[in-house]
Order: sequence, then structure tokens, then C-alpha cells
Amino acid sequence: MPKNLAIIKKTGKILSEGYKNLTPFMGWVGELKDKKVLKADLLAGVTVALVLVPQSMAYAQLAGLPPYYGLYASFLPVAIAALFGSSRQLATGPVAVVSLLTASAVEPIAASGSEGYFIYAVMLALMVGTIQLVLGVVRLGMMVDFLSHPVVVGFTNAAAIIIATSQLSKFFGVDVERAEHHYEMVWNTLLLGMEQVHIPTLAMAIGSLALMLLLKRYSPKLPNVLIAVAVAILISWYFDFEKGGGRVVGTIPQGLPSLELPTVSWHMFQQMAGVALAIALIGFMEAISIAKAMAVSTRQKLDANQELIGQGFSNLVASVFQGYAVSGSFSRSAVNIASGAITGFSSIVTAVIVGLTLLFLTPLLYHLPQPTLAAVIILAVIGLIKIRPLKSMWRVQRHDSVVALVTFTLTLLYAPHLETGILIGVLLSLGLYVYRTMRPDISLLSRHDDGGLRDAAKYILKVCPKIAVVRFGGPLFFANTGYFHDKVLERVANQPELRFIIIDAVSMNEIDATGQEMLYELARTLVEQDIEFLFARPPVEVMNTFERSGFASEEWADHFFNSRDQALSYAWQQLAKRDHQCSLEGCEAKDLSGCILRRTRRPPNPLLGILSGSQRAQFFK
Repeated sequence: MPKNLAIIKKTGKILSEGYKNLTPFMGWVGELKDKKVLKADLLAGVTVALVLVPQSMAYAQLAGLPPYYGLYASFLPVAIAALFGSSRQLATGPVAVVSLLTASAVEPIAASGSEGYFIYAVMLALMVGTIQLVLGVVRLGMMVDFLSHPVVVGFTNAAAIIIATSQLSKFFGVDVERAEHHYEMVWNTLLLGMEQVHIPTLAMAIGSLALMLLLKRYSPKLPNVLIAVAVAILISWYFDFEKGGGRVVGTIPQGLPSLELPTVSWHMFQQMAGVALAIALIGFMEAISIAKAMAVSTRQKLDANQELIGQGFSNLVASVFQGYAVSGSFSRSAVNIASGAITGFSSIVTAVIVGLTLLFLTPLLYHLPQPTLAAVIILAVIGLIKIRPLKSMWRVQRHDSVVALVTFTLTLLYAPHLETGILIGVLLSLGLYVYRTMRPDISLLSRHDDGGLRDAAKYILKVCPKIAVVRFGGPLFFANTGYFHDKVLERVANQPELRFIIIDAVSMNEIDATGQEMLYELARTLVEQDIEFLFARPPVEVMNTFERSGFASEEWADHFFNSRDQALSYAWQQLAKRDHQCSLEGCEAKDLSGCILRRTRRPPNPLLGILSGSQRAQFFK
């Protein structure tokens, strides 16, 4: 009966957890009864929609899609992400980086503007949503941690430059043939632009960008993007910008997107699997980073796995309603929270406004100039170019700055194949981390004038010829045991009179079987040379491992100490007993009280089986 009860309780817990995952919106729906909350969310939702409508159309063009695909991706996916995600203020929809990644994935395998291109873009959203949903359901939100901060900074800076330069052809009003690399297209665009620039197009682009910047600088509370778009539409209509050779958005299908299951094939899956994974992780990282930043001020509890589920559902819905891949937007989330959004209802209001635009307002968008949309994109990505984090990385960890610079450079060089720069950046980041753990800091310590133990090489301190205090700066595992072994024997070779090696193990927070075996072998080698091995300040986890393995057995229990001074005191007294003299004051430690780590369990020491009788007597004398 108790077993059945446990099964029932476990089943109930699973069902309860599943219900929470499917209905996270129940946590804030009740708050809408408060008129103040409802009013704040209505205002915030309308404000975000005024930014989202022009932005989504611009980002769709960045993805190589007609502008109305951006509106489709800004309708139901926005509401779904709010209903099933964990963040209340995160504004989901088309974003610059994901749009660029979509274009980089689809352009090499389908002609821009073709029916195949649209099919691939929609299927990509389906793949991204499936990956995010699966990762969220199986609680693997931690996978995003493989995208380290240096990789993201390097990629984001490069992507911002690629996005901005990809709009040059729309600024100049010229058509450039596709090249193998993005930098070749930029160069060709500049050359062609200087020869065949369309002055009205260039004037429209520069004027739209200038107007948005001026409004942002002097009237930050006004919707600068919407105002610039409205002015551009009026100018385009009045002066017949299209007739003069300028390019406009043109006819946008009126009405809501229809439900259409995306085309799925194994061949398409193989072609886009790598990019789909990259978009899923990068899009989610962008979303969760924004959500965490906002949660600091709102004191809201976030669930990364639930956010993955919300983003996954959002992309799945985008794919079946003719949209493309979406993510959390930094700029629109900032607008949302600044406008007073309290619950996810604000995003539902935004989705309703976009739906009304599709139903009734699309004819008004016909004369919207494409260079204005290009200006919208450039303004949006300017803020993604950040040099300060690179400087900070150089000061903190130079390996990180190398990863960021390599990712940045390779992303630019390999564009439009952006996933290559990301993959190499991730591998380099992991490789350098493993290298650092393989070569942790190992310092020889000695007594400083201030009474503390300091790095002898750094502070140019004298060292005791008979006692060596060595600080090991990391876990001891299979990748660095050889390094540890060689460094200890190197110290033995450099100090012929050495009798005690004290390992300051405060940073040795983990040890594996390879490390344990190496310590056995090293202890045997040292015993043969009349040298004792002592440990100071071992962490509890490591000490427990030593106990379980028998390394800290009854016979060797007095070789583990709570502090370095206690270990020094023990070594000093043992030297005195053996009639050894050590003249350097740096060898001394006065306090011996309570120095030995007392243990209750005393398992047999496997070391005794390795050593001969005479060696055992020498080792423990």
C-alpha cells in the first residue's frame, strides 16, 4: 500500500507540473480584474503594436520575405508566447538576428521571392519551434549555456554589421547580383551605388533615418518609427515615389492568415537542421536574456524551460499561419515595460492590433517606401554594436576576448553562412575552457612580511628548502592529473632537501578516479624519496572522496589539516623530531592546536597494499 501511495503522489506531481506548463497564464489572468492593471496593459499593448507593425514588415524583408509575412508572424505568435511563456513583459515577434539567420539558411537553397523560398522559411519556423518545445519539455534549457557570452557578443556585433550593410542596396536603389560571400556583395553594392545611385531613394532613406534619430533624441516618448513611416507614406503618395522609380511595399493581402500545414520533407530537414538549431538556441538566448533583465526590476520569477515551451509554441503557430521564425525583442520589450505593462495581456492586445491592421489597414501601407523600411532596420541594429563588452573581456579573461574576436571575424567572413562562425566560436570557447582546466594555476607559496602566505615567484620571496607549500587552483581530474604530477616532481627536483609537500587544496573542489589513482602513485614515489604528502584546507566534497577511497584512512588521518599554518606546524615539529634544521622563518607556523581534521569513518587505506613494509614504516614514521 505505501508503494501504491508513492506512485499516486508521484503521478499527481507530474500531472500538476504538466498543468502548470500548459497554463502559466493562469498566474496573471486573475489580476486583470483590477482596472488599473487592465488599463496599463491596454496602453502598453497599443504602444508596442505601433512599433511592431512597421518593424515586422522591415524584418520580413531582411529575411527575404514579402512584408506581410512579418505581419503574419506578429499576429498569433505574439499572443501564444505571452500565454505559454514565463515572462509577463517579454515582447515576442520578428527580430533582426533571427530574420538574418532565416535569410542565411534559405537563400543558398532557394531563389529569393520564389514559392520554394517561402516554403523553406515556413518549415524553418516549424523546425525551430519543435526544437525549442522539445528542449523545454525535457527540461534542457541549460543547453543554451553552450553559447557563452563571448560567442554571443562576437556574433551579435558581426550580425549587426551584416544586417546594416545588407540594406545598402535599398539605400542606393540598385540591384546587385548575389555573391558567394556577403563582403563581396557589400563591395559590389558600393561600386554600383556610386555609379547608378537613385537620388530620390537615397534621399528618402536618409530622411527617414534622420527623422527617427531626431525624434528619438528630442522626443523619446513619441513613437519615432511610426511617425517616420507615416511621413514617408504621405510623401511617397503625394510625390508618386513609385512612378519616379522608387520602390514601395505595394499590395498587401487584406485579411488574417489562413491555417496551412507547412510542407515537410527529409531533404529539407537535412539542409536546414544546423541553422534551425542555431536559431532555436540564439533566439531563445536573446529572449531569456531580455526576460531576466526585466525580471530584476519586476522581481518576477522566471522559468527558462517554461520560456522555451512558450517560444516553441510561438514558432509552431507561426509556421502553420504562414509566418516565419520569431523570438523575444529587446527594443519592443523595453517599450512594453516602459509603457507600464504588468501582465502578458499586453501582448495579446498587441496581437489584436496587428490583426486589425491586417483586416482593415493594409491598403494604407501600399505607398510605404522600401528605403524607409531599410532605415528602420538600420536604426534597430545600431544598438547591437557594442565595443565595451570586448574591452571588459580583455581585462577579465583574455581567452574570452579571443573567442569573441574570432567569432566576430569568422561570422563576417563566412556570411551568409552565419552558423559557421557560431559553431567555431562555441568549439573554441569549450576548447579554451578545457585548456585552462588542464593547466590550472599552480603556485609555490612562502611567508610574506605581512604574515600571510603569498606566491613566492610574484612577490620574490625566499622559500624553505625542506617544506614546499603548493597551491593548486582547480579540480583534479583526468585532463590535468599529468600536469599536477609533473609540477610536484619538478618541485622535488628543484629542492633536493625537500621533506614535506603541503598541497593547499582549497580550490580543489572535485577529484575523479584518475586524480585519485594519480595521488596514490605520487604518494608512493614521494615515500621512496623520504618526502611526506600533506593536504591543507581540502573541501568537504574532496575529503569525503578521500574517506570513501581509503586515502584518508586511520594510518594517514594526521596528514589532512584545516589550515596551511596547521600543516606547517606539523611539518615543523616532524622536522624537529628528525633532527632536521630549517633556518628560514618562512617555514614556521606557531599554532598546532586543533590542526588535524578529525573523522569518524576510517576505511582501510589502499596505499598500504602498494607499499612494502619498510616503505610503510618510513611513510608513517
